[in-house]
Amino acid sequence: MDALKLIANQSIKTEMPNVNIGDTVKVHCKIKEGDKERIQIFEGTIIAKKHGGVQETFTVRRVAHGCGIERVFPVHSPNVVKVELVRSGKVRRAKLYYLRDRVGKAAKVKQKI
Repeated sequence: MDALKLIANQSIKTEMPNVNIGDTVKVHCKIKEGDKERIQIFEGTIIAKKHGGVQETFTVRRVAHGCGIERVFPVHSPNVVKVELVRSGKVRRAKLYYLRDRVGKAAKVKQKI
């Protein structure tokens, strides 16, 4: 069991910015298309963070063309190149699943000043 913990601690990234629930972020992730590789940017609001350590993930939600899109990103994945903080949100919940039911300006999160 200690060998697993040792390998897990070595694979943890340290350059992850301090992002929280409600923050708007730009996630730069690698996309493979055939033999080519490119970086795609996914911008949205963090609605959940789960697990901890090596298995830690965060869920980002955005609305594109009236359709809600959610993606789950592993924090320590080599496919996640960079996470940029666009703005900080002021929320009082650990999970923002209620945003799924809201439309338009009601789905906004207040900005932390």
